[in-house]
This record gives sequence, C-alpha cells and structure tokens, in this order.
Amino acid sequence: MHETTIDLKSFENLKALAGSDFISELIDTFLADTPAIIQQMHSSLAAQDVDTFRRAAHSLKSNAASFGAGALTTLLQELEQLARENKLSEIRNQLQDVEEAYGEAARALKEMRT
Repeated sequence: MHETTIDLKSFENLKALAGSDFISELIDTFLADTPAIIQQMHSSLAAQDVDTFRRAAHSLKSNAASFGAGALTTLLQELEQLARENKLSEIRNQLQDVEEAYGEAARALKEMRT
C-alpha cells in the first residue's frame, strides 16, 4: 500500500539524512502536527484569511514532500496556488481531499516506522 502513497526513494533519502533512530520521531511529529495545521487551514478559510491559509498550506506541503507523500503534496501545492490567487471559493471542496490524502499518508507512515 505505502509504495503508491509514499515515494520510497524520498522516504529513504529522509531516513538517510535523519538517521534510522530519528525517523520514527520525525514521523510522530508529522502525525501529531498535521491535524492542527489542517484545522488552521479550515479556520483561516472560514475567516477569509488568505495569508494564514497560504502559509499553512505551504508549511504542510513542505513537510509532506519531505516524506514523499506525493498526492498530499500535490493537493497542497494546488491549494497554496489558489490562495496566492485569492480564489478561496475554489478551496473549500479540496480540503476534504487533503484530509483523505493525509489519512492515507498517515497510515502508510505508521507502517514504515522503524
């Protein structure tokens, strides 16, 4: 399952940089922090705060890319671009897709812990 959700080459590169002992801690931090970032995206969208939304999407995109979570990264890149273009009305439905992609990535990363 995780071969399609997480790019193994990207994950192995991160693991090589971080070290086998530290990768589990990085995964745990990502899993702990991401729900709050997604909630911040929802809150900033409701408040029409495009800058906060864009920053949250950018931050989460970078974190997801580090782990090789390609689908999640792509969705967040699209949301970040829509925020840059101030197209908040187009973002609402895509947040559900982000939550689903995060769920898949989270399951895969939990399996990949060392």
